[in-house]
Amino acid sequence: MSSKGGGPALSRRSYRLASDMDKPKVAGFVNEKLLSDYLHHVFSSSKPSQPVAAFRKQLTFQDLGAHLERLLCEGEPAEDSRDLAVDGRLGPPTVVLDHTSGFEGLLLVDDDLLGVIGHSNFSSIRATTCVFKGKWIYEVLISSQGLMQIGWCTLNCRFNQEEGVGDTPDSYAYDGNRVRKWNVTTTNYGKSWAAGDIVSCLIDLDEGTISFCLNGQSLGTAFSNIKIGPGFAYFPAISLSFKESVAFNFGSRPLRYPVEGYMPLQNPPAADLLKAQRLLGYVKNVLSTRIDVQEGKLVEKECSSWQLQGEPTVLVTLAHIFNCFAPLMCKVYLVEDVLMNFLLGILEGGGSVDEHPLIQQLLDLFWLLMEDYEVNECLKQLMMSLLRAYRFSPIIPDLGFQIHYLRLTTAILRHEKSRKYLLSNVLFDVLRSVVFFYIKTPLRVKEAGLEELIPTTWWPSRFDKEGKDEREPREESAEERLRRRAYERGCQRLRKRIEVVEELQVQILKLMLNNKDKGTGEASRYIFLNKFRKFLQENASNRGNPTVLCPPEYMVCFLHRLIIAVRSYWDEGKRKTPGTISSEEAYVPPQLFYNGKVDYFDLQRLGGLLSHLKKTLKDDLASKANIIIDPAEIMATSMDDLDEDEESGAAQRPFGAAAMGGALARPSWLSSPTLGRANRFLSTAAVSLMTPRRPLAPPEKVKVRTLAVEQRTEEDIEGSHGNDGLLLGRPSEEPDQPIAEKSLLEILDGIVMMYNLSVHQQLGKMVVVSDDVHEYALALKDTDEKIARCPARRQDILEELQKSQKVFAEKLNHLSRRLAWINATIYSKEKMLDVYWLLRVCIRTIEHADRTGSLFAFTPEFYLNVAMNSYSALKNYFSPSNSMEELPGYEDTLTQLAAILAKHFADPRIVGTDIKDSLMQALASYVCYPQSLRAVERVSEEQRVAMMKNLLAPYEQRPWAQTNWILVRLWRGCGFGYRYTRLPHLLKTKPEDASLPSLQKPCPSLLLQKHMAELLRQDKEMAASFLNSVLNQLNWAFSEFIGMIQEIQQAAERPERNFVDTRQLKVCATCFDLSVSLLRVLEMTVTLVPEIFLDWSRPSAELLLRRLAQLLNQVLNRVTAERNLFDRVVNLRLPGLESVDHYPILVAVTGILVQLLVDCESQGVSRAAAVLLSDPCFQLHSIQHLLGEREPLCAAAPLPHADRKHFSLHTYTDYISAEEQQKVEQMLSFLTEESKQAAASAAPTSEEDLCPICYAHPISAVFKPCSHKSCKACINQHLMNNKDCFFCKATITGVEDYSKPASS
Repeated sequence: MSSKGGGPALSRRSYRLASDMDKPKVAGFVNEKLLSDYLHHVFSSSKPSQPVAAFRKQLTFQDLGAHLERLLCEGEPAEDSRDLAVDGRLGPPTVVLDHTSGFEGLLLVDDDLLGVIGHSNFSSIRATTCVFKGKWIYEVLISSQGLMQIGWCTLNCRFNQEEGVGDTPDSYAYDGNRVRKWNVTTTNYGKSWAAGDIVSCLIDLDEGTISFCLNGQSLGTAFSNIKIGPGFAYFPAISLSFKESVAFNFGSRPLRYPVEGYMPLQNPPAADLLKAQRLLGYVKNVLSTRIDVQEGKLVEKECSSWQLQGEPTVLVTLAHIFNCFAPLMCKVYLVEDVLMNFLLGILEGGGSVDEHPLIQQLLDLFWLLMEDYEVNECLKQLMMSLLRAYRFSPIIPDLGFQIHYLRLTTAILRHEKSRKYLLSNVLFDVLRSVVFFYIKTPLRVKEAGLEELIPTTWWPSRFDKEGKDEREPREESAEERLRRRAYERGCQRLRKRIEVVEELQVQILKLMLNNKDKGTGEASRYIFLNKFRKFLQENASNRGNPTVLCPPEYMVCFLHRLIIAVRSYWDEGKRKTPGTISSEEAYVPPQLFYNGKVDYFDLQRLGGLLSHLKKTLKDDLASKANIIIDPAEIMATSMDDLDEDEESGAAQRPFGAAAMGGALARPSWLSSPTLGRANRFLSTAAVSLMTPRRPLAPPEKVKVRTLAVEQRTEEDIEGSHGNDGLLLGRPSEEPDQPIAEKSLLEILDGIVMMYNLSVHQQLGKMVVVSDDVHEYALALKDTDEKIARCPARRQDILEELQKSQKVFAEKLNHLSRRLAWINATIYSKEKMLDVYWLLRVCIRTIEHADRTGSLFAFTPEFYLNVAMNSYSALKNYFSPSNSMEELPGYEDTLTQLAAILAKHFADPRIVGTDIKDSLMQALASYVCYPQSLRAVERVSEEQRVAMMKNLLAPYEQRPWAQTNWILVRLWRGCGFGYRYTRLPHLLKTKPEDASLPSLQKPCPSLLLQKHMAELLRQDKEMAASFLNSVLNQLNWAFSEFIGMIQEIQQAAERPERNFVDTRQLKVCATCFDLSVSLLRVLEMTVTLVPEIFLDWSRPSAELLLRRLAQLLNQVLNRVTAERNLFDRVVNLRLPGLESVDHYPILVAVTGILVQLLVDCESQGVSRAAAVLLSDPCFQLHSIQHLLGEREPLCAAAPLPHADRKHFSLHTYTDYISAEEQQKVEQMLSFLTEESKQAAASAAPTSEEDLCPICYAHPISAVFKPCSHKSCKACINQHLMNNKDCFFCKATITGVEDYSKPASS
């Protein structure tokens, strides 16, 4: 590579620059003496005794090569001593993981054989080199903080899926997940590790000890007296569980935390290192020396002001240096130790990156004087080293390390040619570049310096999820106020430091999104866009395989930085092109979803599969969007769907050595720790457990030029004359105005997809720290109260309580500081505004897509999911530190989202069951909170009525439980005794989560009740079918409940110890809750539209009333009978059946009866009473039971226990008003009187006159034309489902009243 011997013509770039002997008068070259002085100054010898300038041999370009070679050989170790095996070590000089025989289980190993990911229960692997004497060290970069055992083992150790390093006699391990050390037995040791930490493993084979360090801090000696001597040599080794990942550094790169006296397992390249440092010194000499030709002397100057100006003397000098320097800059050790540290030193002075142009000049020099492949390799290794350094730097109070590395990254990416090369080939293909946008959360608060930054701790009280009112309002003391303010000041200091890092991360993204740098080919933004889309595809298509996904904590940070960068460019475009819309009004136009220009991979659309939509909606696409689908493509996609099963079957075939050598195409996310692609899959079994991904499908064809994602150019995205680019196929409903640069629209679409893939899930996960603070605060408060009550004589109890108090206080101090960090990086006001902006983008996108009619079906499902989830995140995750009410346009946004939920939960264009269920659940949650319920009421009347009509559709053939729940929430607060938040018997128990929708205060909607009443009143057929379905479901739910409690009771009475299945208990409680909610819907209907049951001119009113009476009597009899099954199961108080109690179900039944028998007009009351009393199941004592009046005991019955409490509505004065109790007493007296009259007037009925079907009522109907007879109740119920006669199967054409003729 380098040319030996000095000649002016350099072999590498063919610089045909003449020497001073050939052309002494060449313009730009200096005279011989000045040149010689310059070269001697630049290439000064490292030897201490140098000849005085007067006696120095004159130096020219002609003999510079030989001179440089002599200088580089000074102090270099002899050739024969360089490659000698180091005493105490056995194995190849390059130390890697043994991927041929030294592993157990399933593992994924990176290309460089230094990074590894566990792919089975507990996999183990060792290195290729062992040590038997001396002191040795290696480092492990922790990429995930799960279960791993890291340390040393001998060749004799045998591992399996259950036992790994440390579980056998001659293996020793440290486990930072469980904070233990392992050598067959285990004891506590060390500290807990986190992703981003570095563990140093040290072995001293002279003393026989093993110790470990975490981020350079010694954890102490872990093992002493280990076996040493002949036959004992130790290999670095690790065991790790599924999807855990690490990277090893045996010495191929500089150790991050070297320990004096300990050697890395792999020798550093000492000779090359010496050369590189000398050559870099010569480069620095060139940069700091200026030739003053006029004065004929050399002038010292600042390096930072140096510029590449094309001076031939300087250029030829640098060319000679780079002739030797360039090949060295392809080696990772030298790039990290020499080049990266030099470039970091340039930026150490502070100031903005723009103030340090030297890095730009040096990169120009690299591209000028190095071969392209050398620059490419050098830049790749430099970025890998920077990323590794950023990721594995410890957190310090001022985040100095992170800022340092990000500044250099920014400086490198400011160089256009370097940026484009890195974007095209490195940042997404080789590196996990998203790491640059991540700010890790410190687990160990003290080491991160948060104690100094936030000296005073405080923990916030829990707020309502809806806003500002506390659950337990109390006055804040002066001391608490001071603590809170001091804590908030500390949080503010922390936030400002984090903002510096975030600003640098945004600058990096802005450089990647630059679309003006077209001078050297395609603009950076379009390279980024294609890589970003591919990144999304990898994460979307591998959602079931966690080892290939971008970790969600990285995604969260990346999303926020990308939103800021995109909005910045969007608003800049708005300023330059006034006709476009601002980022505040941003949305994704609907044509992106169907014109085939953007690849949505296999993601589900609202209308189903894309291939199906293209077939069924091809005419609509042609008429509305002028897009013609090629019939051949429809055929191809159909065949493609048919082939899927074959492909998934083929994926199970075993693969051999070829696959292990890298045949498996895998995304860059497996490159985690070493940042190189991991494509070796190690398995001790013959068959791979990995299913290769399906090859990427080509983009959808439309009658335009479409290309694969990687091949798209700026013209394909932005369009040109007569070509709309990404916005091809604009429907007439869309305004004909520019929105923004089309590339930004696609990035915005990708941001929404990112949120759906994993960001929302991660936002929910991090809330656990806030919940922990709340739990510990409650525990501390409880302990303080116990200490205050503890009697002075019980010192033993007092000491234990004080210990607990100390533990809780320490934990709270730690957690409150950690919470400050999480609030600053994840839940800050700015992050909340980002999520809110995303919610509004989704709402506007859905509204625009909805206007396209049938083409709405092409919209990807994730837009609706993100709209619902982002609202949920704003409501549940960002409070109490930030309130939703403070967001701009909050109420309008709530109303828009309410309109979307109301319209689309029953939209026939949406076919996916999962998304339909999600919409229904979101609407059910929406109506539980006052503010969002008011938003539903603000929706247009037409939409409100349509929503209620959809809710009142018959319950059969659809998921009805959520619908019923919505109707119940609209009623809760209006029903009889239905103003409670929690049931009376559960008041003393602690709810699992007070923010659950079911535990919100009642907030009925009179407006929506009014719409419901009007609909049921006007549409008689719909009212009948709705109520019949409610009665059917009530019959089913209550019957199931009774059947289950019978099984539970039988299990409880068996003498042997029985455990009732928790799932069965859960289903039982669910059936009970459904029965109660169905009864409440019936109560609402009876209250709002009593004529449905009592106006017998309506065709099905009498039948509905009889069915209702029958069910109410069944419920009352089952629940109120003395010593019954229900009583016994309730008294068992089984976990899981907490909601099963007398109160909720009896109060719901009472509400219906009071409405029918007290609140209606007289004719209705008499009809209701007659039907109720005529039901054969009616028992007056069931009504008496409601007020605590027991049925008279027969003589044989034993007396009840004296302490036994009986249910009575009188005991629930906090829940049932005096007026309501009075109505129940009025109803009881009325029924008592009516039943007496009915008994007195009822003539005995002969058996011949009873209905032959039910034998409960007299015959009252005759069928036409066959003249068979039954009671009206039986024939009406039968005709709902069947038109044939009970007896002769003739078709019934009519039913007439029947009255028995008078006897002669």
